[in-house]
Amino acid sequence: MSSQDVPQGAVLAVVHEPVALSPGGPLVLELRGPLGPADAETVAARLAQRHRAFGVALDSHRPGHHTLRLTPPAAGGVAALPADLLADLLAPPPPGGEILPVTGHQQTLLRAALTPAGTSTSTSTSTGTGHSGSSDGGDGGDGGGVEQLYWDWSGPLDVARFAAAWQSVVDRECVLRACFDWVAAPRLVLHARAEADIAVCSPAAVTWPQLLRRDRARGFALHRPGLLRLTLLGAEPGGGAGAAPPRVLLTYHPALLDERGVHLLLREFYRAYAGGGVLPGGERRPDLRDHARWLAGQDTTAARQFWARAVPPPRAVTCPGRPGGATGQSGPGLLHTRLRAPETFRLRSWAALRGAAESSALHLVWALLLYRAAGVPGPLPVSFGVQLSGRDIALPGAAGIPGLLDSPLPMTVTVDPAAPLADLLHQVRDTLLDLAAYPWASTETIRAWAPRPPAAGPAAGPVPGPAAGLVPGPAGGSVAGPAAGFVAGSAGGAGPVCGAGSTLVRFGGPLLLPKVLRGELAAQGVHADTPRSAAGATGGPLTLAARHDTAGGLVLGLFHDRAQLADEDAAALHSQCVRLLRALPDHRQAGASAGQLLDLLARAAVPRMARPVPPAPHPALTVLRPGRPHADVICLVTAPGVPAGSYDLFVRGHRGPEEIVAVHGDGAPGVLPAVLRQAPGAGRRLVLCGCGPGGRAAYELAQRTPHAPGMALAVVMTGIGDAAASASALARGVRSVLTPPP
Repeated sequence: MSSQDVPQGAVLAVVHEPVALSPGGPLVLELRGPLGPADAETVAARLAQRHRAFGVALDSHRPGHHTLRLTPPAAGGVAALPADLLADLLAPPPPGGEILPVTGHQQTLLRAALTPAGTSTSTSTSTGTGHSGSSDGGDGGDGGGVEQLYWDWSGPLDVARFAAAWQSVVDRECVLRACFDWVAAPRLVLHARAEADIAVCSPAAVTWPQLLRRDRARGFALHRPGLLRLTLLGAEPGGGAGAAPPRVLLTYHPALLDERGVHLLLREFYRAYAGGGVLPGGERRPDLRDHARWLAGQDTTAARQFWARAVPPPRAVTCPGRPGGATGQSGPGLLHTRLRAPETFRLRSWAALRGAAESSALHLVWALLLYRAAGVPGPLPVSFGVQLSGRDIALPGAAGIPGLLDSPLPMTVTVDPAAPLADLLHQVRDTLLDLAAYPWASTETIRAWAPRPPAAGPAAGPVPGPAAGLVPGPAGGSVAGPAAGFVAGSAGGAGPVCGAGSTLVRFGGPLLLPKVLRGELAAQGVHADTPRSAAGATGGPLTLAARHDTAGGLVLGLFHDRAQLADEDAAALHSQCVRLLRALPDHRQAGASAGQLLDLLARAAVPRMARPVPPAPHPALTVLRPGRPHADVICLVTAPGVPAGSYDLFVRGHRGPEEIVAVHGDGAPGVLPAVLRQAPGAGRRLVLCGCGPGGRAAYELAQRTPHAPGMALAVVMTGIGDAAASASALARGVRSVLTPPP
């Protein structure tokens, strides 16, 4: 079986039966489909190349069954497989593909995509089958995992040329051939080939609001390449003066691309369309691979020292609303307000006369709104995220790299209502300049670098599980975060760092097309309209986005999570922000204070925000299906990122006498005793297994499981695929180790 014969979407299963290793003895792993001998040799050769400390030997028994022996280094030996080796084994790169590490802000977004809010593992007993809810990256229908841009197409539209132009961009830009792998460590997989995802809809079949909702609900399968797609909604029939023109909807996943990256790709598309559907030249360089190498070479000493003193204090205010009850709403919300060009000019002039930019005026106003929500007199620190492009770095050509290079960094300033407004303006300006020196830093690295408090009690925030660790970051540094399927977040001793409950302010805008390109398109009757944002991923409870429009006005968009900030409160907050911005230029006196500006809102109610609801605690063990007396026990280990529905399909399809239970791979104290109690008695076999990160968690659980007398232990791990392929791979591996019934 050659690589070309491997079924698309097929998933590999790896079986390991832990035994006591003699010094220098090998770890024995069974590979169960869909690899033929040549494919298995390729996997073994790659492991030997990437992990030279291990001896690698392969025995092929038949297609779909191979034995891999990994001999650890002689000095000291290795009791467990490293995460990167396990990732290379369970998720080998595609032919011609490459692997990049996922670190920093991208790791945070990937974790959020794999653990949607409110998702937990549950069981269903009404039908006698278990259900394990988890995410495969195909996000649900609330839009929390996608971003959407749209624009009207002005001029003649050749659909075939449109599709060819986008395929040309896909062939040139590796980011459009990328997907994610999180089976054991978060990685970005670059494929050698991918198809542009383009659909054409008729306005007679679907309305624009329906199309937005359906597209948002469709989400993305993060393990497949092509995390950007386009939908063309045709022109209304008749083509009269009042008929709506064709509209283009571009949807992308925010864990792969930032807004500037999307606009860079749009510029390349228009170049290809103007050239007849073909983009001249080869692959873009520099690209994500060059940026990853540059990032790995950074000296983090100065950044560590800066964030040791600049990290937000624990008492910093991060919420622009007072605590409130449940909103009764869900999904993303979006509000837009435009400051007219004269108003924008006045604001810009006011800031410029004080040595700052419009962005600093916006940051000033947002800091005041956070301070007002706290309701505490006197000076108080406030903190919120600011978006840095990440492209102003010492890498030639970095400004043209499409991808996820931007990162939200926490801006912390002290608001004193009695101090002059100019002092607060200079604070936010100088803080932003300090942050701009380290645009490649991320909230993950900042948490790792933040000073820890004295050990006087539990730290605020989530407690790392046993799989939490440090993922290699820039040279000499680490990125705090879980290495195994994002089981838990990292806890630091500092205040909120652009995390849960924080807000984000970003100041940017579309990348204008070059004048020559606009002229080429105009000669063909095509006008490139400026894309607009639809409600999409907010990156948190609230994001305030500002940009200039073509008429010189300042457009403010408020993206909010309606489950945390109701529409009425979001509208009030947005209105108050705009009101302060419009009033700011009127405070021209040198002694004008922050409190005087806030007095404009004295009669306005402070918005309310819902308190986050903590997830329900997981049971140590859940029996999904009782087995026959003295039968083996199959233990499904759950973790964020397990392909959704895969365990459900496995339980439904299994016909053996075995008992099936589920545990969470979070290291809860009751997990090990509960698992062992399910498999008492000589001759019984306990099979710990999981799909994707669940397999990695099962392997780690096996390392901590004491061997009961007479009990045989086996571990079954699979790669990542869709639910059916993952369940099939799991069943294949489990069948190979079950004890035949008497």
